[in-house]
Amino acid sequence: MVSAIPLIGGIPAGPELLIILLVLVLLFGANKIPKLARSTGQAMGEFKKGREEVEDELKQMQGDDEESTVSADSTVDEDEDLEDLETEKETSA
Repeated sequence: MVSAIPLIGGIPAGPELLIILLVLVLLFGANKIPKLARSTGQAMGEFKKGREEVEDELKQMQGDDEESTVSADSTVDEDEDLEDLETEKETSA
């Protein structure tokens, strides 16, 4: 029986996490890690803000499309009313 070996493991915990933190300290130094974490948080915040703006614009565009459909339908009704009035004027004259 052949068992599949996952190529990607779960979330690192315990010794793996300590090794990762040690490598980060060696690469960047203890002083730069808080700056990196802060800039990463700010970047994530900006990304989230931009995503929300795009979603709001899409919702507004969908709302505009629905309103234009309704206004187009009301224009057709007005044209029919004008034709009815013209027909009544012709028959009464």
